[in-house]
Amino acid sequence: MALGNAPALALELRRGVIVLAALSQLREPRYGYELRQAIAEGGLPIEEGTLYPLLRRLETQGTLTSEWRTDGGAPRRYYMLSAAGRELLERLTVTWHELNGAMDRLLASGGSNGR
Repeated sequence: MALGNAPALALELRRGVIVLAALSQLREPRYGYELRQAIAEGGLPIEEGTLYPLLRRLETQGTLTSEWRTDGGAPRRYYMLSAAGRELLERLTVTWHELNGAMDRLLASGGSNGR
């Protein structure tokens, strides 16, 4: 039953996009909840249990930097792109546009190859 795999396959597609979504919103410093809201407002809701491990992993890889700020309230950890993160965002954006264009062509042709 191929349709039984649809939710798992959709989740797999979504996981790959979440990294690019997060990077795209971290050109300016944001704390986790603020980032989560920005991504959701863009049409891609994300759970805290997905976002925070992703942020820690990207920081460990050198893609993000973070700092604690209090700004007169509760301490919050703000994340932003490092120089390597900005370069990665540029490269992933190019890749996204290439893949999106290819998929648009493939889905439109339906395998007909112009026949």
